[in-house]
Amino acid sequence: MSMNLEVARSNMVENQIRTWEVLDPRVLDVLSRLHREDFVPPRYRDMAFVDVQLPLGHGEVMLKPVVEGRILQAIMIENGQRVLEIGTGSGFLAACMAELGGDVTSIEQHADLASNARANLDQAGLSRVRIEVAEALMEYQPSSTFDCVVLTGAVFALPERVKSWVKPGGCLFAICGESPAMQALLHTRVDDNHWQTESLFETDIPYLTHASPPAHFTL
Repeated sequence: MSMNLEVARSNMVENQIRTWEVLDPRVLDVLSRLHREDFVPPRYRDMAFVDVQLPLGHGEVMLKPVVEGRILQAIMIENGQRVLEIGTGSGFLAACMAELGGDVTSIEQHADLASNARANLDQAGLSRVRIEVAEALMEYQPSSTFDCVVLTGAVFALPERVKSWVKPGGCLFAICGESPAMQALLHTRVDDNHWQTESLFETDIPYLTHASPPAHFTL
């Protein structure tokens, strides 16, 4: 591994992620160990540690490192927990969640992105991620509930069917609202009928399919 890559990775963790209030040592350790550059499209490899979203195709992006860090810190994955990710993208966030101990199912609607993500995960030696090709918000229906559900694309409003996939005591991470002022929210399911919601930070990312705001008509 090039020393320049290791220095760049360390700078990303120490000067970007840690300064954005990501202080969980488990999260920082995973982000320091996993080779993010191997999950980035080849033409953007030199930007693997830059604080920007990276295009993946089909309008999808690889999230900023600071956003990935805040997500991982918020959901607090414990070993053996079942995690559902909506939007596999490059596979990097799924890799991080698996390294934190999660048993990850990741849903990606674009077969080519799913194939690339699988190759990235295989190269990293990670077998605890199962990728399924499906449209998540309208078609996908899991056979059981999860300890944690993570949406990697934005939703204008959180679909009720997604909330039903979280078991009592579990959590749901979603970025909600209307661009350019979206809110990253952590929803914790207290019991069958009650939720607690914590606002984490503001950001702006592309919407999931079938999750954008309704069209505004003007005369």
